[in-house]
Amino acid sequence: MISLTLGIIGIFVPILPTTPFLLASVALFAKSSPKLYYKLLNNKYLGEYIRNFREHKSIPLKTKIFAISLLWISIAVSIIFFIKILWVKILVAVIAAIVTFHISKFKTRRD
Repeated sequence: MISLTLGIIGIFVPILPTTPFLLASVALFAKSSPKLYYKLLNNKYLGEYIRNFREHKSIPLKTKIFAISLLWISIAVSIIFFIKILWVKILVAVIAAIVTFHISKFKTRRD
């Protein structure tokens, strides 16, 4: 349940990865609770996302653009308005660049 909660939070918080937590949840539920496993795979909002990633090992172009855009918008707002220490600003920007690189490495599925 912790993994699932982190995955759901990751939908709204760009630094927190959604996919690994949701996939971990599915794997753990498959072994511990078939009922929750099927419930998650058939979920109205998350089920299709999980099934598509498991089957195709790719991310739709629209999702990639949305994720990377939201990531950089939130990072820019944080760096400009909330972070005052220069080295922390640089660290946050580097982390965002690494996350962007990680997302871009996944195959792009064009729907």
